[in-house]
Amino acid sequence: MTSKRNWYALALLVAGAGLASGQTPVGEVHFANSGAASAQPAFLRGLAQLHNFEYSDAAEAFVQAETSDPGFAMAYWGEAMTHNHPIWMEQDRDAAVKVLEKLGPTPEARRAKAATEREKAYLDAVEILYGGGSKNDRDLRYADAMRGLSAKYPDDADAAAFSALAILGTAHAGRDVPTYMRAAAILEELICRYPGHPGAAHYLIHSYDDPAHAVLGLRAARSYSKIAPDAAHAQHMTSHIFVAMGMWDDVVAANETAVAVVNRGREKKGLPSTSCGHYAYWLEYGYLEQGRPAAAKRLLETCRAQATAPADHSGHGGSPDPDRSPLGSFVQMWTRYLVDTEDWAGEVARWDLPIGDEPGRRVTFEWARGFGAVRRGDAAGAEAALSRLSAARRSLDADPAKTDSSSQSWAKRAGILESQLGAMLDALRGQTDRALATLQRVADAEEALPFEFGPPFIDKPTRELLGEMLLRQGRPADARRAFEAALARAPERTASLAGLEKAARAAGDAESASRVAERLRAIRQRAEPNPGTR
Repeated sequence: MTSKRNWYALALLVAGAGLASGQTPVGEVHFANSGAASAQPAFLRGLAQLHNFEYSDAAEAFVQAETSDPGFAMAYWGEAMTHNHPIWMEQDRDAAVKVLEKLGPTPEARRAKAATEREKAYLDAVEILYGGGSKNDRDLRYADAMRGLSAKYPDDADAAAFSALAILGTAHAGRDVPTYMRAAAILEELICRYPGHPGAAHYLIHSYDDPAHAVLGLRAARSYSKIAPDAAHAQHMTSHIFVAMGMWDDVVAANETAVAVVNRGREKKGLPSTSCGHYAYWLEYGYLEQGRPAAAKRLLETCRAQATAPADHSGHGGSPDPDRSPLGSFVQMWTRYLVDTEDWAGEVARWDLPIGDEPGRRVTFEWARGFGAVRRGDAAGAEAALSRLSAARRSLDADPAKTDSSSQSWAKRAGILESQLGAMLDALRGQTDRALATLQRVADAEEALPFEFGPPFIDKPTRELLGEMLLRQGRPADARRAFEAALARAPERTASLAGLEKAARAAGDAESASRVAERLRAIRQRAEPNPGTR
């Protein structure tokens, strides 16, 4: 009978041999286990992809490991883990329990099939994750279990990584800086000891992907793309740091690569390429910040063709967004394009979108239509859009199933968009003081939300909108403060920089205006002619 020590040596050998023989490089993991030798390549790939949040691919790999060795307890553990998405506060408990029941009908029966005390500890933890009680309570108890497992096995890199991820998964109300820093403390030590581990780099980026901490994650971002070059989420994930630092060329490069990796995978499965989804949305935003509306429009047109085709209802790319369909992605990208080009009179603004009745999608669409109507001076059109937005927002509020923090954030977003559009309509009708007071209140509400990584969660940041309105009212000093506050939350966002430059010039500060103009020129080195009115 092979010893546990020999199984560990075999796991290391298979991991290295798999990569050397051309196995898709998705990260370096070495996990001592009691599975058969034939199951190791699939198990190790599944483990790496689990750390990469490539959940579908990970599940397929773990099932392959189960097929190779039906009694391999950790393969079922891995497949069950693919149904828990801590950063996005998602969990399919029923699906996970069905996976575990393939191993055995009860926790006790399953535990008996684990060959080592360490494997039993992993199974004990996953039983807590999918056991009794509320999800929030299970998350907390699971984090405690993983903390204990990691302390008992200090040389287990995966235990430390999953412990840090579990801590991030307890931030149920959204980003909680102390909680995120507790995870980062574990991961900083881990990445020094295991620089090629995908979970160490990935989760460290998540710990730091806000403007205040992003510089601390830059090294992890630079390394992660090399650790897992064939994992689309790894390529995209680096841009969490780049967006938070306003590094637009890097944002574009990362997401161009991520989209390419996705499409290579789709081609292997006989599926058409996609320009919809989370990575495409971030790529479009990067193009727009570079001043490349034509590139953004080409992406948008391709997504439109896919989103309106009845055959494809799948989502593409890992995302915390509640609506991951191609159509939901397209509405989000359409809105982003119009907001950041201000091309409200152009072809894209006139596209007829069959968006359906999904209330979150309807909120975004009607807000964008109302925004455009205001910009064109169409008060009646803006009022009609506001009425439809309000109805969709009430539908979101009334849904009793949407109790998780992500859904609650999106419901709050709907209220902010509704108030923004109401303020813009007030300003259009000459009620400027009322509009400014509303925007000030809404800006405070927006900043009270937990920080959401990525492109602006509120499509037109309220401080930026407030600054533009203050400029039109001849209040450059107040506008300047608004734009500076907007840039603190969205560094190097070009619309806020352009507003800041105008406010500085209007205030007579030519030197500051010139410095801001230089920042804009550096960002827009590859700029195309903008069809909008900014």
